[in-house]
Amino acid sequence: MIIVERRTNELDDLYRNHAVALTRLAHVITGSNAVAQELVHEAFIRYTRARDVREPAAYLRTILVNLARSEERRSSRPLPRPAQARFEEPSIDETWQAVQRLPEKYRTALALRYYADMSEAQMAEHLGCRPGTVKSLVSRGLDLLRKELAP
Repeated sequence: MIIVERRTNELDDLYRNHAVALTRLAHVITGSNAVAQELVHEAFIRYTRARDVREPAAYLRTILVNLARSEERRSSRPLPRPAQARFEEPSIDETWQAVQRLPEKYRTALALRYYADMSEAQMAEHLGCRPGTVKSLVSRGLDLLRKELAP
């Protein structure tokens, strides 16, 4: 009984400390707050089934990224994208919309690199690829973004 209670308290603390950041990351990747919230909840459900996790936050982020990527692939239509994000500066709106038009793999790589501030090694671990592939994804994603934003 004490072990279950301790595990529940740890999960509560983990959720309280990381759910908002994970939801933001998922929203950047998917473009939909509703989908992001569902994916975060699913990630926590999957986390509860895991045993001996050394870095819970990293493990949850990995689950979340994989769920977001699977959701986009599985969906018969692209995930909903906001028609127009509401930010204070017009240049941010334009950039946000351009990011949302990128293919999923580039959007995910850019979100992990610039939003989650991950190193190439961390990104490679989360994406299940080599660091060289991560460099390529970020580079190509930035090139596509520059072309989208070019006058």
